[in-house]
Amino acid sequence: MAIDLKKIQARKTALANRGGGNSQFWRPQDGEQTIRIVPTSDGDPFKDYYFHYNVGKNSGFLCPKRNYGDDCPVCSFATKLYNEGTDDSIKMAKSLFARQRFFSPVLVRGEEAAGVRVWGYGKMAYESLINLVLNPDYGDVTDPDEGTDLTLTYGKPAGASFPQTKLQPRRRTSALCTDSPEKCAEMLENIPDFENLFDRKSCEEVGALLDEFLSDGDAEEQSAETSKYNDTGKETSSVDEAFNELLAS
Repeated sequence: MAIDLKKIQARKTALANRGGGNSQFWRPQDGEQTIRIVPTSDGDPFKDYYFHYNVGKNSGFLCPKRNYGDDCPVCSFATKLYNEGTDDSIKMAKSLFARQRFFSPVLVRGEEAAGVRVWGYGKMAYESLINLVLNPDYGDVTDPDEGTDLTLTYGKPAGASFPQTKLQPRRRTSALCTDSPEKCAEMLENIPDFENLFDRKSCEEVGALLDEFLSDGDAEEQSAETSKYNDTGKETSSVDEAFNELLAS
């Protein structure tokens, strides 16, 4: 019996996802790969969220203010730093401000056995995708029957500081799924739930993360301006007092 390449590819995908990563997410590898944006039930396959990075050892967390309209201690603290106007305080404030990140459900060609996963990307790739979708020459690129696959080229060009993503639509339309209608329907029903992709932290939890960040010395490594917010003297007895006035705004 001939080797089943689909099963071998599934093993390769499982191996790539091993090591602590969330298998719901997909990250492009250096080079060229082909993806298909998958349609969502609400008709909008482009989602965006705001994250805070550089707060201690956290890999990033949702901003309560920019995503949900709640108070955010990190936003307030960063604003206070920025308003001080020194080079150090402005530099640190910029590192703490919430950053926008975009996400779409994708099917990666050659890795169909992994199902639909979520691809996270930046503003430039987002603008390329929006322009493509609004281009009447292509129509609905997510259509399950007559949509368009995208060739994604990822990597760091010579002399560039960060990797870049380039997207090129295929010349011909194609079906999203070539399996049985039942399997295709099942795949579309198992798109990762965006509402549950990321842990939502309360204002109090975010404040605790900021307190820990400022107290363990990480902040001072980035800016000497933060030292006065760690004082136990009369000027500021805690981090909360440092940005309390901004929390109320």
